[in-house]
Amino acid sequence: MNYRSGALCVVIRDSKILMVKHNRGGKQYYTLPGAGIEPGETPEQAALRELWEECSVSGKIIKKLGAYHPPYSGDTTIHSFHVDIDNQTPKLGENLTAAEKEVLKEVRWMALNEICERDRAFLWSAGLMGVQAYFDEVTHWNNDISYPGKR
Repeated sequence: MNYRSGALCVVIRDSKILMVKHNRGGKQYYTLPGAGIEPGETPEQAALRELWEECSVSGKIIKKLGAYHPPYSGDTTIHSFHVDIDNQTPKLGENLTAAEKEVLKEVRWMALNEICERDRAFLWSAGLMGVQAYFDEVTHWNNDISYPGKR
């Protein structure tokens, strides 16, 4: 399968992260707003377009947090950006395509302790450590091991 490069937005308010709930293949998960980069778009343009389409808010990029190459995707690059939306109220996009409406189910502010381990792992790969408040939080964690048990 041929994957497009993508762009994600990390939006923080009151120590919570703006997340979008997906339902795909009968599985539900939370992820950051974002998706594929369209031909002719920069990663920054794609991130802000996706934020508008999925969450009905406009944003301003504060800084690029990083870029990574998911193992399933060949040479695909996922770009992530710390984005400010001021005091706008996010809500699920009203102009989503029929296919997007099948997948995107909810927009929600979530604290780290409300996000499951799997979904949280993707936040770290998207550059959450590049946001000062989360970097500071991690530096105060102790040395306990909290790896999820086998099921």
